[in-house]
Amino acid sequence: MAASVLVATTAEVLAHPELDEGMLAPWEQRRLAHIRVPGRRDDVVAARLLLRLCAALVIGRPPREVYPAQLCPGCGRDGHGRPYLPGHPGLGVSFSHADGLAAAAVGPGPVGIDVEPLERRPGPLTVLRRLLPEAEVDAAGAEPEPGPALLRLWVRREALFKAGRDDARLTGWTDHRRAAVVALAGGGPSVTGPVDGAPGRSPLGRARRGPRFPRASRESTCWFDLRGVAVGEELGDVSGCPEPVCRR
Repeated sequence: MAASVLVATTAEVLAHPELDEGMLAPWEQRRLAHIRVPGRRDDVVAARLLLRLCAALVIGRPPREVYPAQLCPGCGRDGHGRPYLPGHPGLGVSFSHADGLAAAAVGPGPVGIDVEPLERRPGPLTVLRRLLPEAEVDAAGAEPEPGPALLRLWVRREALFKAGRDDARLTGWTDHRRAAVVALAGGGPSVTGPVDGAPGRSPLGRARRGPRFPRASRESTCWFDLRGVAVGEELGDVSGCPEPVCRR
């Protein structure tokens, strides 16, 4: 089974005719009430809706009949922690959002996805060395253009963190049209697919055969033909939870 990966702008997701905020579960709606910045709230809504659309491609159900959940392995409480799809223990799911972007991935085994605006610059180096492998930070910092190199490193490491394993297959690409950098960890061969089963149709609009992105391995060819970009977890207030994923 291949992974389904969707990347879009927040505006594209919110304008999608099959998606609306009323699809979110009550616990998700309660978390939205604590987000004071309207733009960030829209990003969170878009990412959670995009995850439903992405899962619909894989399990063959309408987006309205997809009910993602979250469970923390540290404190045992639901409503935060890594997302999962009840009734589908073999599938991994992940979503991300950042400044007008949203992304989602659903596929076999552990899956992690991250998206960041192309112009974002993580740092400073002293902080990055405490958060990421120091050798990788130093190597990226020594690149002719260290800013973009450090951003690529950041999204790759975030994707691995969300997948929960450092040895997951990694695929990274830049969506210049949406000014976004994206990384996918795990999930096997990555493809996009139609919601309605009609060949050649994109879930977010009229399909175009997208560019072929770098392969994660000889067996993994990634195609992305959507009209949008970005994914991640909105973890809310979990300050009392000891699990690291809940403090991100």
